[in-house]
Amino acid sequence: MPARMIDAHHHLYDLEESPYPWLQLQDPPQIFVGDLRPVMKTYGIEDYLADCRPCGVQKSVHVEVGWDPADPVGETRWLQAVADRHGFPHGIVASAHLHESGAADVLERHCESANMRGVRQMLLSHPDPLYDLAERADLLTDPTWRAGFALLERHGLSFDLQVFPHQMGDAADLAASFPGTQIVLDHAGLPIERERGGLGRWRAGMRGLAAHPNVAVKISGLGQVDHHWTLESVRPLVAETLEIFGVERCLFASNFPIDGLYSDYATVISSFETIVGELGLGEAERDALFYANAERVYRL
Repeated sequence: MPARMIDAHHHLYDLEESPYPWLQLQDPPQIFVGDLRPVMKTYGIEDYLADCRPCGVQKSVHVEVGWDPADPVGETRWLQAVADRHGFPHGIVASAHLHESGAADVLERHCESANMRGVRQMLLSHPDPLYDLAERADLLTDPTWRAGFALLERHGLSFDLQVFPHQMGDAADLAASFPGTQIVLDHAGLPIERERGGLGRWRAGMRGLAAHPNVAVKISGLGQVDHHWTLESVRPLVAETLEIFGVERCLFASNFPIDGLYSDYATVISSFETIVGELGLGEAERDALFYANAERVYRL
């Protein structure tokens, strides 16, 4: 295991006390991550700490997980209360619908919580309904949405970017248009297609994003694109992401409990460590990947 680690992407939810509509359905939604039934139960701070602490995790970043959109600030306030009691999470990436008229007020209220660090709005758009999780397909280029995005720099907030490879061209233009806003690409750009030129499109999109110094990337969530992943199957994706972005702009993260659908926490982290060791990276580079980069990017 790493000597020290910041988990730069995980989720918490209490389905008995808090509103998570998509996790509280009688039947699980049909989306590309697979059968959600095993994670449609409360995953609280005690559950997370039991998973992460044996792996040397010292700090963490919580990323929004679909709280009731009518009250997005409710999740941030709940998480801040959890952090005040337990010390985790150290950073909060909250939900905001940047194209809506109330976005400025929502950001102001999010920032009342001390651990607030950034925003994620789900932008995953795809013609196949199994992969289509965005409100609209055109948000990345929509002027109203971009006006909302411009507010992030005013508050010193980052943006967690979750897109598919075919959306990376528009995402690269976003990065070029807002060089003062830190963008963090989630889940290694979700290379969902391995055939018919899919990996080529992923590589091209990743290089386009990496050309902008305000973009970093989380190496995480690979189980979502490879439900039966092995060390051998994810090694090339990890290695190529490191090559494209460079060690100084890559962060490792668990994406738990969602990636608990495919593996246990310790296996995810030890697999990343094994791959890093095979690549011959030194102690300082390992520490950057597992700790220092996340500390810098999320200002922990």
